[in-house]
Amino acid sequence: MQPHYGFAGFMGKRVHLGVTGSIAAFKAIDLLRSLLQADCMVSATLTDSACRFVQPLSFEALGASPVYSAMFAATPDADTAFGHLEPGQVADVMVIAPATASTIARLAHGLADDMLSCQALAFPGPKLVAPAMNPRMWEAPATRRNWDMLGDLGYIRISPDSGSVACGDVGSGRLAPVDEILIQTLRALAPKDLEGRKVLITLGPTREQWDAVRFWSNPSSGTMGACMAMAAYLRGADVTVVAGPTALTFPCDMGVVPVRSARQMYEACTDLWPDMDMGCLTAAVADYRPVPFGETKFKKNTSAGSGITVEFETNPDILKTLGQSKREGQKLMGFAAETGNLREEAARKLETKNLDLIAANDISRAGSGFGVATNEMFVLDSKGRKEQWPQLPKTEVAWRLWDHLLLD
Repeated sequence: MQPHYGFAGFMGKRVHLGVTGSIAAFKAIDLLRSLLQADCMVSATLTDSACRFVQPLSFEALGASPVYSAMFAATPDADTAFGHLEPGQVADVMVIAPATASTIARLAHGLADDMLSCQALAFPGPKLVAPAMNPRMWEAPATRRNWDMLGDLGYIRISPDSGSVACGDVGSGRLAPVDEILIQTLRALAPKDLEGRKVLITLGPTREQWDAVRFWSNPSSGTMGACMAMAAYLRGADVTVVAGPTALTFPCDMGVVPVRSARQMYEACTDLWPDMDMGCLTAAVADYRPVPFGETKFKKNTSAGSGITVEFETNPDILKTLGQSKREGQKLMGFAAETGNLREEAARKLETKNLDLIAANDISRAGSGFGVATNEMFVLDSKGRKEQWPQLPKTEVAWRLWDHLLLD
């Protein structure tokens, strides 16, 4: 799992997982693990065909409860007599992954001829479906029609991935990545207090080129900003990420603008900001850029004791520019990575950059800097509220910061 997808805090939420007969059924076990790590309670139903690929005992052993399979158990009892109704009575979300072409057809036409289709028909809450099948089956007109019908019926549809499938064919039909299914499930469970808001996030480092092979940068991984982006996305926001060079990936329906230099990030942000409701600028932007040597590689002078002098120019202040142009109703959050005078620097930046909130961390402290999964934050807002947070996972820091920014 990617670190910015690792949100916990869904304790008390229940997910019912449906698994059908596909070679991708084994990936449902990874999805189960991820849901349990998010503190969800999970129950499951395996179709008869699914049981040819994976066994109910695997799901039970990992913590799913109850686990259903056949409509009519060999030894029925009071606990299973109404198993076809139980998920709709207790679960918050139903996820069918993988879903075969046959299952999609059942769901689209409201059939109820096995345990899973009965449960889906009786389920009143959000239902997600993630297909897995041969590309030719996926492209068949009947499958495409049934897929469209599921959209009309209100299913949250997670389109299949492309690539090589078990039979050797290549095309669309692979089960979507487990991370993608997980995040769509958590989004269906999360509060929607940011729904309808357009949110701008910056993240990662910038790279300021000097010659053909060298640049000026910093070790930011972009994880904190990615957690801010995912927390806003889970809570219903329309998120646009302006990302410096990182290896991070995001949901397919999240806008991502890749940039390299501070000036490119500045241009992207000033272009997007007028249409945004909220901004959260976490990127570790280089304050200065080296005066370019040229388009060729600088060659080292081999004379004894020789060195070089590199001149620098000032980069634009993105956070200050957005703060100065902030219209009524827009909210802007900044981050400050410091090595001393943490509270004084946070207060200064909050005022000089016209921010609504600033989150500052001391990067010299273990577990509160670049390349780690945690942060220890001092949070200050424009209304004078101050909070010192202990070391927490960056996902939890992100969730709390959105809570704080939404305070009246």
